[in-house]
Amino acid sequence: MNDALLEVEELSAGYGEVQVVWGLSFAAARSKLTTLVGANGAGKTTTLRTVVGTISPWSGRVRFKGEDVTRLSAHAKAARGLVLVPEGRQLFTNMTVDENLEMGAFTGRGAHGYATRLERVFTLFPRLKERRKQKAGTFSGGEQQMLAIARALMTDPEVLIIDELSLGLAPLFVYQLFGTLKALKEDGLTVLLVEQNVHLALAVSDYAYVIAEGRLFTEGRPAALAAMPEIRRAYLGL
Repeated sequence: MNDALLEVEELSAGYGEVQVVWGLSFAAARSKLTTLVGANGAGKTTTLRTVVGTISPWSGRVRFKGEDVTRLSAHAKAARGLVLVPEGRQLFTNMTVDENLEMGAFTGRGAHGYATRLERVFTLFPRLKERRKQKAGTFSGGEQQMLAIARALMTDPEVLIIDELSLGLAPLFVYQLFGTLKALKEDGLTVLLVEQNVHLALAVSDYAYVIAEGRLFTEGRPAALAAMPEIRRAYLGL
């Protein structure tokens, strides 16, 4: 993919002696929203952890802006603009909204233009601005997910990677957050999303990869995938 900002080639990974991901290849195009979909346990989260460097790959390669970053640490990748919003959000629950956002801007990238990004984040998430002195641990799941995304945006990412955006959230928050992703993409941000809600994921994506049992099952434009009988049966309940 010539316009790919992130390229993953033949990635294999796992835990201990248990292999979870088997030779997986995919790419995230610049200023597009790319989604990895699949059933629970398909290896999506392990894939993302390997890409961002929180676990080491067994084999394969990760390229970011044409550079081989496979063996770089998670911290080094984040400093380059490859940023993950992890499953479960992992906020500093005893810290306020402002303090969590400040933690997101600790890198050299994040420190530059802090005030401008803070204003942008509060425009995207007015609820956070209203509650900026409130501790994150007192928030609902949807509000915490907003804060997790906002904190990631404060790092000034070039690729925003989100693991399970909608997991455990009320439908209203889910629709709001998917709307936010569309707005970010329209602003030119490259987004890589892992998501179990295949209906919504395909609705907002430019391109999607379907993962089954740690391997690539199929890939393509969302409309084409949604029309495939096996996808309709297995993932869309049709």
